[in-house]
Amino acid sequence: MTAWTVPTPRPRIVSVPAGHPYVRHLDLPDGPGLVDRLPDPPVPGAPAGTWWPHPALEPAWVRDRAATFDVLHVHFGFEHRTTAELDELVAALAEVDRPLVLTVHDLTNPHLADQARHDAQLGVLVRAAAEVLTLTEGAARAVRRRWGRNATVVPHPHVAPLGQIGTARTAPVGGAVVGLHLKSLRANLDLRVVEPLVAAVAGLPGVRLRVGLHREVADPPATPETAVLVQRLRRAHEAAELELRLHDRLPDEDLATDLRALDVLVLPYRHGTHSGMVELCHDLGTAVVASDVGRWHEQQEVATYRTTASGPDPGSLRDALARAAGRRAGAASLAERTAQRTCLARTHDEVYRRAVTGVPAA
Repeated sequence: MTAWTVPTPRPRIVSVPAGHPYVRHLDLPDGPGLVDRLPDPPVPGAPAGTWWPHPALEPAWVRDRAATFDVLHVHFGFEHRTTAELDELVAALAEVDRPLVLTVHDLTNPHLADQARHDAQLGVLVRAAAEVLTLTEGAARAVRRRWGRNATVVPHPHVAPLGQIGTARTAPVGGAVVGLHLKSLRANLDLRVVEPLVAAVAGLPGVRLRVGLHREVADPPATPETAVLVQRLRRAHEAAELELRLHDRLPDEDLATDLRALDVLVLPYRHGTHSGMVELCHDLGTAVVASDVGRWHEQQEVATYRTTASGPDPGSLRDALARAAGRRAGAASLAERTAQRTCLARTHDEVYRRAVTGVPAA
């Protein structure tokens, strides 16, 4: 058993991963942090800046470096570990007397169709964590119902850099623009949204539809299903029903520019829990239309449409789109997001000290 001392003045936190924008925005917006959030350790054989697969999820890494950190805080990036391997990680943390803190971002994994493995992995971590956090009250109720744990609710921080928040948007030219970002067609996208969305936009005077798709899955199509989708989108583009844009993965700055050019972004998720895109749109002043699954409607104002076994309900999608396209989204203010950063930093400091000592911070 490694000797333990109360971390003063600041707990040393290994975050998995530290380099993710969510995690970077948990600390104070300026000045020294309340905690020492350690950088991601290098991944053997990977380029600098790569954090996955994260070395801190390895039991040997925990044992070898226990003297260098006080808390292991897991956010993302454990999907490659089996439940047995996560059990070994938990055992290693107990052996060196280092607490695990877990933020439950995804009750269902947006990259997977079958959730059985993710459920089992999450169960290991939730049961073992000294402190559990999540982003919304609805997710906290689910954690309590499934595992009997009370989760501290912390809101999602801003995603756009603070310097981009609260800046003026230019008025749309030629009518409102609705965007659909299909990206790389991850598992939780409900592609059945395309037909009712095209029809809904056609029924809104002056509204245009712009669809983005990553070139890597579209040119050539990655699967027969993708080929059918791309063919349908190309036909709709030629018929001026929508504007199809094939592009590589957008860097953060280009993504922000793209979202600022939209009045509405449609998120056609068939499953999921929380959404960084909802927060990014809130930062940039872009309205969001999203399915009624998940908890994103608890994060920010979202116009939701009803989902059914056969796909998005056309009538509720049309109504949600009309509501969103007919108003200017309420963008976040710099003051709001800055104050939130301070609250988040204080809350996490309290959580870490509670995990270490069992006593709330003064």
